[in-house]
Amino acid sequence: MEEMVTLPRVDQVMVALMGSVGLTPTLNALAAGKQVALSNKEPIVMAGKLIKDFEALYGGRVLPVDSEPSAIWQCLQGEDNEILRILITASGGPFRTTPLEDIENVTPEQALRHPTWKMGQKITIDSATLMNKAFEVIETHWLFSVPWERIEVVVHPQSTIHSMVEFADGSVKAQLGPPDMRLPIQYALFYPQRLPNSMIPRLDTSISHSLNFDPLEPNRYPCFSLAIEAARKGGTYPAVLSAADEVAVQAFLDGKIGYGGIHHLVEQTLSEHDSLPGETAEEVLQADAWASARAFELASG
Repeated sequence: MEEMVTLPRVDQVMVALMGSVGLTPTLNALAAGKQVALSNKEPIVMAGKLIKDFEALYGGRVLPVDSEPSAIWQCLQGEDNEILRILITASGGPFRTTPLEDIENVTPEQALRHPTWKMGQKITIDSATLMNKAFEVIETHWLFSVPWERIEVVVHPQSTIHSMVEFADGSVKAQLGPPDMRLPIQYALFYPQRLPNSMIPRLDTSISHSLNFDPLEPNRYPCFSLAIEAARKGGTYPAVLSAADEVAVQAFLDGKIGYGGIHHLVEQTLSEHDSLPGETAEEVLQADAWASARAFELASG
């Protein structure tokens, strides 16, 4: 993969690999001046500054494929104005209304019942803990060069609005559509063209819809705050965050730890980490390998 993405006949690279394995191919593609349609979050979560540095140095470009960053990207088309706020929507997952005292003991089967999206197991668990939403905040910070304090998450159970951008005059632009990945995938592949596709579901305005918004409850989603704190610290903390979460989610799915153990395992791994500057891929991958091994030890103990 690392060589394939640099071939002269390649115009665009779609990166849809789970985990840290996607980082080096992403950097290589950018170093070769390619457009990189980034579907998975891990590369930019682990090494956001490095990826942006490669964009600037070599002329490659990252195009977001993840639904929420894609929505933000679409809202920003034609705009050359100050961004007041970016509002990323979250469904709230399967435990949005579960009593807090019951959440610690939920099962993998319950956590895998996402109310609006159909996704793989890892991202579905991350959507339940809102770790996935924290990753999207990190993506947004790097992709659009927006300060942390201008990025907010709002709970929107219908998953119809995928993100919103508020400008200095108070105007808010939103991107709407059914919860389906085919539209953001196609938008990145054919950008800047918008092409008709009968396979992409449309928003049906012939039926009644409700659009509800609720504030995020930090106590319900401790992984979210933990992840944002690690991201703001910088260095190799985000790489450790990503790796530890991957191990913790698998440990939960395998029955080695409880649902509440995901947060505790990631928190413990982060607390033991001595951060490196994270200015090279080698440093980032070194931290990733350390975190995977340490989190596995903690989960097995």
